[in-house]
Amino acid sequence: MEVLMSIVVGILFSAAVYLMLSKSLLRIIIGTGLLSHGAHLLILTMGGLKQGAAPLLGEHAQSYVDPLPQALILTAIVISFGVTSFFLVLAYRSYQELGTDDMDQLRGNDQYE
Repeated sequence: MEVLMSIVVGILFSAAVYLMLSKSLLRIIIGTGLLSHGAHLLILTMGGLKQGAAPLLGEHAQSYVDPLPQALILTAIVISFGVTSFFLVLAYRSYQELGTDDMDQLRGNDQYE
């Protein structure tokens, strides 16, 4: 199962890099979202995909799962949600002001007009 998850992480990373290298600001934002999802899956895979009970004091189970990767992923999800919402507001505001989401036109290079 770890091999399959590693392949999915690689696909997400490659799709994210492809989107982040495009000229459209919306594609760059989607690429950062895909990159964060790939990082979440990578943390989960590196923590080990184990089956077991939750680490609670009252339960006497044979095996427990490690709660640290899940806590790290939960924190990363909250941070990536905040960053993505900031990027979306920034892109919307720049589109209102400048009327474009093309990165070359946002840079102000005159050679592309």
